[in-house]
Amino acid sequence: MNYILLLLGFALLVKGADYFVDGASNIAKVLKIPPLIIGLTIVAFGTSAPEAAVSISAALDGQNGMAMGNVIGSNLFNLLMVVGMTGVIKNLHVEKAIIRKEFPFLLLASVLMFVLMGDVFLQGTTSSMLSRSDGLVLLMFFSIFIYSLIGSALKSRNTSLEEVSSTYECSGDILVESTQESDSLVKSILFSILGIIAIVAGGQLVVKCASTIATQFGVSDQLIGLTIVAIGTSLPELVTSIVAATKGESDIALGQLVFFPKICVISTSSKAISICPAIMYFKPSYIKIANLIILNWLFYNVLLN
Repeated sequence: MNYILLLLGFALLVKGADYFVDGASNIAKVLKIPPLIIGLTIVAFGTSAPEAAVSISAALDGQNGMAMGNVIGSNLFNLLMVVGMTGVIKNLHVEKAIIRKEFPFLLLASVLMFVLMGDVFLQGTTSSMLSRSDGLVLLMFFSIFIYSLIGSALKSRNTSLEEVSSTYECSGDILVESTQESDSLVKSILFSILGIIAIVAGGQLVVKCASTIATQFGVSDQLIGLTIVAIGTSLPELVTSIVAATKGESDIALGQLVFFPKICVISTSSKAISICPAIMYFKPSYIKIANLIILNWLFYNVLLN
């Protein structure tokens, strides 16, 4: 029964994230918020909603091991398993502009996580402690990253503002489209509310069922978070990236798999740690190895181009 409820929780997380993204995006369009800002904020938070919901629910229940296990496990799954499967389906090409803009934040995020999670290596302790102050540091870094993305998007949008304006002037369907969007505002709000409810309920259900399964098998919550929970919460990224790769949208797949998971780790872990400090008894060397593999691949791809 717990396995069925666990699958139900994953389904609620996935569908809830879809409803939230669709509803919030439509609301933003009605309010005339630029599509670029929608993509960098609403869609980004919606994609990380399953991981965030599970980790925050686990932190509120005092299960910090599962919270951090989910964060680290989902990042490893995205960086290695999903990248590998997507690369087999379609070659992933890296643009130099992506490396120039996003790579510094990727590198800084890796260094920051190494410093905060590297108590075993830096101080010689038997475990790594992530305190609330560490969570605030991660949250601050995430805020700076989002601010930088929005500023870059607005700058790119302003350069083509005249072209966009001329396109709007040539269209005679704007008034009708605006009216239709206004009529769907209530529906979009309901979709967003239903999405949030589904995400919260799914997160709590996953945490409770995963904890019960861990107790039955006599394993730690951290191990369950690293494996079953992490894979389940990463399913949206797997489906989205494979679909993007098959359609030839390699940039979308690359951003989804390589750059965004790192920022997702910063965002989700900062919120969870701010609620409940986490002690990690596993060595974070696995995620460092995964980062080195991805970074070497990025440099090699750029040199080939």
